[in-house]
Amino acid sequence: MSISPKLALLEEYALVARALSATARLMILEQLAQGERGVEALAEKTGLTLANCSQHLQLLRRAGFVTSRRDGKAVIYRLSDAKTLALMDLLRIVAERNLAQVERILRGLSGDDELPEAVSRDELATRLREGSVTVLDVRPVDEYAAAHIPGALNVTLADLDRIAKSLNHGTNVVAYCRGPYCVDSRKAVAALRRLGLDAKRLEGGLPEWREDGRSVVTEAS
Repeated sequence: MSISPKLALLEEYALVARALSATARLMILEQLAQGERGVEALAEKTGLTLANCSQHLQLLRRAGFVTSRRDGKAVIYRLSDAKTLALMDLLRIVAERNLAQVERILRGLSGDDELPEAVSRDELATRLREGSVTVLDVRPVDEYAAAHIPGALNVTLADLDRIAKSLNHGTNVVAYCRGPYCVDSRKAVAALRRLGLDAKRLEGGLPEWREDGRSVVTEAS
């Protein structure tokens, strides 16, 4: 017995929703938002086994989130559609607005301090042109090398005490990381503000900045 076109469509939409229903798959999408990667690199970054990572990638591919290419014997994955970034961010927004536990977790990351609103990408672009901001990229060094905002300094959370001493306390500081699910920029802002700096996080992260068509610096360039 055939189903109606409406139900057939809803089944396909449900396939997309199910692909986002696992923590591991959200971690994989976050990694692929930084740039294309092979299975081994994805497994290492996410802490998954190779077999488990491959299974999650197959489900993401069936749902249309990722595509792949061959590089010799290796299979390299990437996001198939930039709209995935917008969908990931929409999940965050809905969760932050409606789930009390999300709010508690985020407040805990900031040490229960009330952090300022994030800086928009347009505003950061203006401040970069003016030379009135220090930008910190708090992602791992390999992700920074692959692509980063021009002029951004790559620092780890452990570096913040040292970095803070070298910054002018009248300087605006903007920190960014991987995108909607990265929490390191929130941690960095909270730590820097406790050290007396005027720090804010960037709305979105490197993937959203690049998707806007803004320039990035790569290791090759």
